[in-house]
Amino acid sequence: MACLHDHSCEDHNCAADWSLFNHIDVPKVVALNESVAGSAKSVFKPWEQRLDTSGGFLESNEGDPELLVFIPFTSDVKVKSISVVGGPDGTSPSRMRAFINREGIDFSDAQNMQPVQEWELAENLRGVLEYQTRYSRFQGVANLTLHFPDNFGGDATKIYYIGLRGEATQNKRDVVATIVYEIMPNPSDHKTKSETGGGFSHVE
Repeated sequence: MACLHDHSCEDHNCAADWSLFNHIDVPKVVALNESVAGSAKSVFKPWEQRLDTSGGFLESNEGDPELLVFIPFTSDVKVKSISVVGGPDGTSPSRMRAFINREGIDFSDAQNMQPVQEWELAENLRGVLEYQTRYSRFQGVANLTLHFPDNFGGDATKIYYIGLRGEATQNKRDVVATIVYEIMPNPSDHKTKSETGGGFSHVE
């Protein structure tokens, strides 16, 4: 399903609503077939900077438009929608496929595995479109892998921005870090506790 935002984003603060940017573990983002090593990290930034290319962009190797981007989170999240700003002249990705909680996927895996969801993309040069997820399938997401198999005919695929919206749940990684780095545990501090547990939108 597609829905349209017919309001002003300045009035409704679309830049901040549901943004997952602060929950992405950007230093650990990696991509396969990127022409410049580490460039995938540059496409994750605040929504209001989505058209700013001064920090770099992600580009596939020339003659091979396929890209695979691994996105880990600092806490488990629920993903509501995904926005992708691609390049001009046929270099924008034309299709996107998503895999959840699957580390170490390569191109062979991505081509042979059934994605959780896939989308036909439009050329979103101004960053006004976002693609809705089947929300019930995007719960408890520790990492997300996005596969971009092709583009609109360019020699390479260019991506300037990937934006994710949703909400964070429990931050398991903070709990683990506390246990790992506690050298002298105090028994009184360790009382037993029970654990608690598509389409697109116009955002201009």
